[in-house]
Amino acid sequence: MAEVTRVPVKPISRGSLVMLLVGIVLGLAMAAAFAWFTAPKGVEVDVVRAGTGEHPAATDVVFVHYTGKLADGTVFDQSQPIPLPVEGVLPEGTPLPLENMVPGFKEAALQMQRGGKYTVEIPADKAYGAEGRINPQTGEGVPPNADLTFEIELVDFLPMAEVERRFQMLQEMMAQQPAPGAEGGATVTPSPDAAPVPVPGGGE
Repeated sequence: MAEVTRVPVKPISRGSLVMLLVGIVLGLAMAAAFAWFTAPKGVEVDVVRAGTGEHPAATDVVFVHYTGKLADGTVFDQSQPIPLPVEGVLPEGTPLPLENMVPGFKEAALQMQRGGKYTVEIPADKAYGAEGRINPQTGEGVPPNADLTFEIELVDFLPMAEVERRFQMLQEMMAQQPAPGAEGGATVTPSPDAAPVPVPGGGE
């Protein structure tokens, strides 16, 4: 039987062993850094002014003042004052049903409190994604794969059922007011449908 040739292995010196361990540690650190930079970004919420009390629920309607910007600072959407016939029935601000908002906006709102002001960074995959949201008539809006920044003040929030009840109350109060220029105190005929919750045209 042929004898197996034995290859002598040179013992590893202590210095070489240390260098090997350093190389492994550096390799792991570089892999971790690469994973961090390539991992999907999350929603970032920076508190400008702290609020108080509870946080909204995922099914609530939030009343906010907000401005939405693209990465280059272009404003693509902002809240507008909504004139209401009777003050005090609904909170100030634009009502936004959280169930209708993009995931990043909703995720951020759930971390807010009444009276707080926040700056929110929303990555594209939690905003309008690869499709974007462009107005075909004006060509303006959110381009594909755009990260968004929002400046938001949370005035208040209410359950959807309560908001619908208050809008119905407003509708009934408006129906009891005399029609402009009408004689004999004629009233406006109420709509048979419940008043919908308005959502701004730009919508998040």
